[in-house]
Amino acid sequence: MNRLAVELPGLSLKNPIMPASGCFGFGKEYGNLYDLSQLGAIMIKATTLEPRFGNPTPRVAETAAGMLNAIGLQNPGLASVLQDELPRLAEIDVPIIANVAGSEVADYVQVAEAISQAPNVQALELNISCPNVKCGGIAFGTDPVLAGELTAAVKAVSSVPVYVKLSPNVADITVIAQAVEAAGADGLTMINTLVGMRLDRKTGKPVIANRTGGLSGPAVKPVAIRMIHEVSRAVGIPIIGMGGVTDTGDVIDFLSAGASAVAVGTANFVNPFVCPEIIRELPAALDEIGAATAAELIGRSHRV
Repeated sequence: MNRLAVELPGLSLKNPIMPASGCFGFGKEYGNLYDLSQLGAIMIKATTLEPRFGNPTPRVAETAAGMLNAIGLQNPGLASVLQDELPRLAEIDVPIIANVAGSEVADYVQVAEAISQAPNVQALELNISCPNVKCGGIAFGTDPVLAGELTAAVKAVSSVPVYVKLSPNVADITVIAQAVEAAGADGLTMINTLVGMRLDRKTGKPVIANRTGGLSGPAVKPVAIRMIHEVSRAVGIPIIGMGGVTDTGDVIDFLSAGASAVAVGTANFVNPFVCPEIIRELPAALDEIGAATAAELIGRSHRV
């Protein structure tokens, strides 16, 4: 028995650990460091219909317990991802979750329909929560009606299950979760970054050209845990949790809160080997708390 295996719609994962979209690119650089087939899955960088350079620089800044970024969905565009990135990843025995982004519904639909047909794409992550773009992204993720309409439109054309990535920058995240579940979402991924700002102490000006950025890293973990706990009680679809994961203890916390799998984001920039290290150390961490499998921890916080 593989005690780390978990099952989600469209995804039979050998373990619950995957790099989060936006923090791993298309895996090329990390693939030079370790065997990517060790991962439970890979959530690739957001793909838009046309190539995007993203926001002006500087667009990344460190904070006391994390990082601010305003990349702005930089990516090579749908055609390049289909022609170059996904075929290269197909040589690795790992499921791909393709993050789909756009400025309007038609963009999302066109990208989702095409990329969901790639042989190694086993699920989509619908990005309705990026706080760093002026059109699309969080504009959909903060309105339950728009979020539901976009989810339904993408579900109608997708060949694989659709997971919707939720924003924490809302008054009540359960309302958005319930709206996309009602629209047919197969699962959720959460949380995306929290909107923040850092100022230059000498000038008083924002250090990021976009003025605001998305805060990620250990600082956001308590927010993520609370929101996953709330959402997992409010919906019946599975959650891939993320937000400040750095070690096996964090993974146990996210599973206990209600996540069925866990994505690692900012920690990849601190330690590029963090994902395989967590996977290697997870069985011992389960032993320490008397758990036979990772799956039995899912939603444990609701049973005590």
